Amino acid sequence: MTVQPDHTAPNSGPVPAIPHTTNAIGDALDGADRALFYSRVLAADETSVPAVMRRWWKTAMLNRAPHAETSRTNAARGQHLVSVDDLAACIEEADAP
Repeated sequence: MTVQPDHTAPNSGPVPAIPHTTNAIGDALDGADRALFYSRVLAADETSVPAVMRRWWKTAMLNRAPHAETSRTNAARGQHLVSVDDLAACIEEADAP
């Protein structure tokens, strides 16, 4: 499957990274996602907490991205798609020290 980059949205630069703490991740999520995040973290054993936090950190970062809602709408319509690799690169840039 091929996707095409979305050149319609202006590039506003990297999104500031959310700290990798339970409170920061929870604060960055909204409503049902926040409740689900806390329930998953609280239910996780000590070895799986880091993976749970990483997964939800990525969700919070994607939600924070400029034009996130427009991107979701475009994806639902199959228009102005961005590759997963490009999206992952943006997330990794935000997480770089």
